[in-house]
Order: sequence, then C-alpha cells, then structure tokens
Amino acid sequence: MSVDLRGLLLRLLREDEEFRLAVMGLLGYSDVKSSVDRLVEAVNELTKAVKSHDERLTRLENAVEELTKAVRSHEERLTRLESAVEELTRAVKAHEDRLTRVEDRLTRLENAVEELTKAVKEQSKAIEELAKIVKSHEDRLAKVEEAIKAFDRRLMALRARWGVESEEAFRNAMMGVVEGILGVATVGKWVYFDKDGVVYGHPSQVEVDVAIRDGTHILIEIKASASSGDALEFSRVGNLYETVTGIKPRLVLVTPFIDDRGLEAARKLGIEVYTSV
Repeated sequence: MSVDLRGLLLRLLREDEEFRLAVMGLLGYSDVKSSVDRLVEAVNELTKAVKSHDERLTRLENAVEELTKAVRSHEERLTRLESAVEELTRAVKAHEDRLTRVEDRLTRLENAVEELTKAVKEQSKAIEELAKIVKSHEDRLAKVEEAIKAFDRRLMALRARWGVESEEAFRNAMMGVVEGILGVATVGKWVYFDKDGVVYGHPSQVEVDVAIRDGTHILIEIKASASSGDALEFSRVGNLYETVTGIKPRLVLVTPFIDDRGLEAARKLGIEVYTSV
C-alpha cells in the first residue's frame, strides 16, 4: 500500500464518521464470522465427542447389563450353593447325632464286654480250680483202681497158689500188666519140641511167652508164685531158646510171690523179677 493511500484512509477515518462506521462494521462482521466459524467448529467437535461418549456410554450400559446378568446369575448360583450347604450342614448334623448315638451304644457295649470278660475270667479261674480238684480226684481214683487191680491180681495169685484158680487164668489176667511193664504192644508165644530134654530132663514140648522190642528178644514167665526151682527151669528155657534161634534172650519173671531163695537164684541166673504187680 502506498503512502498516499494510507494517508488518505487515515484521514477519512478521522474526518468521515460514516466511513469510519462502515469500516468498523466491516471489521466487526469479520470477527463475528470468525467467531461463529470457530463456534460451529467447536460445536461439531463437541457433537463428535458427545456421539463418541454416547457410543462409549452405550457400550458401558451393555457391559453393565451383561455384568448385571452375570451378577444375577452368580447370586442365583450362590443361593443354590447356600441351599446345598444348608442341606449338607443338616446332613452332617444328622450324621453327628447318629455317630454320637453309636458311640454311646459302643461305650455301653464295651462296658458290657469288659464286665463279661471279668465274669469269664472269674469263671475260668473257678473252672481251673474245679479241674484241679477233679484231676486230683481222678489221680486218687486211678491209684485206688490200680490198688484194687493189684489186690485182685494178688488175690488171684493166692487162689491159683492154693488151687482155687487155674495158673492159666492168672497168666491171662497178668498179660496186660506185663505188656505195660515191658513197653510192648503184644506178647506172642514160642513153642518148641525139646527132643534132647534140656528143660525137663526128657523130650517134651516147651512153651514160653516172647516179645521183641528194639531188636531185643524177651522171654516172659508169669507165675502165681515162684521158687528157686522155677527160676532154674526158666533159665534152661532161655538156654534152649538161645541154642535154637542163635539169639540170647532177656529173661523176665513176673510173680507176686517169690521166696528169698528164688530171688537169689534168679539174680544169679540173670533173670529180672517183677513182684509189684
């Protein structure tokens, strides 16, 4: 802009009021339009922001709604869980009550068993004492029976000695006693014809009871009463048995009655004598 034109404009502004107002109006419209444009732009920006906020708010509302549904679902599940816990609590209480009753019954049963055990122990002691008494009586009775049997055998021996009972009957009665003395199950008989008369001095048939235990041959002579002559005769039977079989036998004489000479003869001849029968 030239100096003249600028000067003219300044002069008009100072001097020409109409011109000055016109210029001022032009200047004011430009500012207002600029302000309006900025305001419109700000409103547009605000509208965009509000729209964005609306969208965010909508999403937030949707999220809140979903969260509300989830919370409601959780509350329903929690309600069901609380109900289940309540039912379980009642069941546990019922089981505890039953367990308490069972424990009470068990305690009573244990006490009863303890009392019964004490009673059984006392009865066992009484039975044991009774068994001892019975055993004592049985032992005494067995001794009495054995004494009676021994008495019967001696009585039979006396009767056989005096001819009232046969010697054979006495021998048969004594056979069980002999088996017990010697520890053998059975006693057999050895029969041999002594043609040379070793035993009786003339040919005769010789019979003697014999048992074998652990390889040992045992000749047994049972007599109601015995003398030294009987011991000599039994010794000759033993010699005959050894000659015939080649085995030296053990000689056992069983008799309830034998005199001193008979005992001495038996001892010298190696004959075992059993008189406590």
